Amino acid sequence: MASIGRLSTKDAVLLLCDMQEKFRPNIFQFPNIVSNAARLLKASRVLGIPAILTEQYPKGLGPTVQELEAGDLTAYAKTSFTMMIDEVEKQMQALGNPKQAILCGIEAHACIACTTYDLLEKGIEVHIVADAVSSRSQTDRLFALSRLKQSGAFLTTTEAVLLQLVQGAKHPNFKEIQRLLAHPSPDTGLLSFFSAL
Repeated sequence: MASIGRLSTKDAVLLLCDMQEKFRPNIFQFPNIVSNAARLLKASRVLGIPAILTEQYPKGLGPTVQELEAGDLTAYAKTSFTMMIDEVEKQMQALGNPKQAILCGIEAHACIACTTYDLLEKGIEVHIVADAVSSRSQTDRLFALSRLKQSGAFLTTTEAVLLQLVQGAKHPNFKEIQRLLAHPSPDTGLLSFFSAL
């Protein structure tokens, strides 16, 4: 039976892709994308889900933005579009080869796309957090999400991920996750995309 995409805290890793300073002025909805990714990172810490962070050519594109609050993570520098560089592969193996990847960051049609293809080819289920993923162009972002869905990735939202991971009020960390949901996720311009489907 094909996977239905039910997330589990036991089998997941959070992948944070290239949310760097130099991208700030050019990425569509950048502050809201980072805000949603930061909420996912906070939740991953509460729920014990490991997180992996990459930076695209940090010498030229700068460090990860402060508001992600990822200062405790090792930032793996890369020049390829995929996050699945040797150091990240080794980190995944050290984590016991997670079966699910929760993916956010930029850019949707480049590094998010290449990372997704590599993960899917390895048999890892990919959950792309659509309101925590963007590109410079909204057109590239939306067509990338559509294309990645065709390839077998699950499209989801920040709030949906958090609620799926706890499954209900009986979860021991529900109250902490509920606090992260006190304010709805900001609109990141996806509604027009779905009304066109």
